[in-house]
Amino acid sequence: MASCSSMVLVAVILLLSTNTRGVFSSYREKEVLSLKKLQWSQRSSKTSFLSQKSRTENGATILEMRHRDCFSGIISDWNQRLQNWLQADRIRVKSIHAQIKILASGKTEAHSQTRIPIASGVNLHTLNYIVPVTVGGRNMTVIVDTGSDLTWVQCQPCKLCYNQPEPIFDPSLSSSYHSIPCKSSACQSLQFATGNSGLCGGDAGTCKYEVSYGDGSYTRGVLGSDRLILGTIPVENFVFGCGRNNRGLFGAASGLMGLGRSDLSLISQTSDVFGGVFSYCLPTTDVGSSGSLILGGDASVCKNSTPFSYTRMVPNPQPVTFYFLNLTGITVGGVATQAPSFGKAGILIDSGTVITRLPPSIYEAVKTEFLKQFSGYPTAPSFSILDTCFNLSSYDEVDVPTVKMQFEGDAELTVDVTGIVYIAKSDASQVCLALASLTFEDEIGIIGNYQQKNTRVIYDTKESKLGFAKESCSFY
Repeated sequence: MASCSSMVLVAVILLLSTNTRGVFSSYREKEVLSLKKLQWSQRSSKTSFLSQKSRTENGATILEMRHRDCFSGIISDWNQRLQNWLQADRIRVKSIHAQIKILASGKTEAHSQTRIPIASGVNLHTLNYIVPVTVGGRNMTVIVDTGSDLTWVQCQPCKLCYNQPEPIFDPSLSSSYHSIPCKSSACQSLQFATGNSGLCGGDAGTCKYEVSYGDGSYTRGVLGSDRLILGTIPVENFVFGCGRNNRGLFGAASGLMGLGRSDLSLISQTSDVFGGVFSYCLPTTDVGSSGSLILGGDASVCKNSTPFSYTRMVPNPQPVTFYFLNLTGITVGGVATQAPSFGKAGILIDSGTVITRLPPSIYEAVKTEFLKQFSGYPTAPSFSILDTCFNLSSYDEVDVPTVKMQFEGDAELTVDVTGIVYIAKSDASQVCLALASLTFEDEIGIIGNYQQKNTRVIYDTKESKLGFAKESCSFY
């Protein structure tokens, strides 16, 4: 009888404890998620763009990387802002798939190591990451994008430029600036870098460019070259776009840094300096958090807490911009999910896309296993592209099953617990699985930046390999 009473008492204690923390642990691997820590905070102050730092260490250039959220003040309606970000993310994914189809068909439309601080870009009004650079003696803050090739900044004279807190670059004030001629190899490289060939018009000494991002965003201007400084490392005659007509979801950044694979990308142009190697550790959206973009050197300069595991970059002649990998599996809470697309369809990794997109069969397998393990919590309506949501407002913290992605060669990306769920409402009444399904099985999957947080991702373009390691992201 006493034994029975004890069992009842234990059951009551467990039931009561779920007010602050879930006790649904039918899975082997889990992590504790503090809901208060993860909630989007209401910003009350701004951080100066130019306060981002850089340094050189063991032959590497290290730039401080921040999320753009660190640079805006109070945002009154975070729910609507998050909706807008995910809608923009949906459009970006469509744009990437459209670009893949165009370039894969062969058709085009005519129209040393340095550590750079990397920051989240929420406060520049997009979920992207930003770093500081210097062009022609002017300090600037630019978006980091592995899914783009052409680096560009807003330039005077401006026909149409969006507002930015930093002075707009005026090439006439830079003694090292030069225009790129129309028949130059750089101008001809635009076709592969942007999908649009360079335009000459009536001026053979000028190469006009146009980049459209598929969501109505675009940049138009002329190609130029100038002295680029990354940290303390100078890069002479760096070719970039001088944007005089720019519109879209670039927030308040001065421009964009293209880290893709074509000849015009920053990685290709600086291969003699940095050896075609770069890595980043993307910070969270917390106020004051920072990560880093490292150019050059080797893995020894990184502050990873686990060893790197590498996978090969899948050869893909068209399009050359993106970094493709072979996804072979995903485990949820230590349980391997089963889907016919594993090992058959390529997936690209992208710093500009926010939420990871998976082929329908893989997404359904992951979602089903997640729901099986994360059971017992009240559900909530879907949020934008996220269809698996919960009401966790009664909990201070919950146990979340781990999510790990496996790649060819036994490489593994362990998704940080803050990248597994997405808090849509600040009171945690709408917390969603931070993954989304593609529409069709043959569409290319995309690993977004939300799932790359607190992970050191290293790209070795010379050896055509990419590695993952856990790291608590910080510039210092």
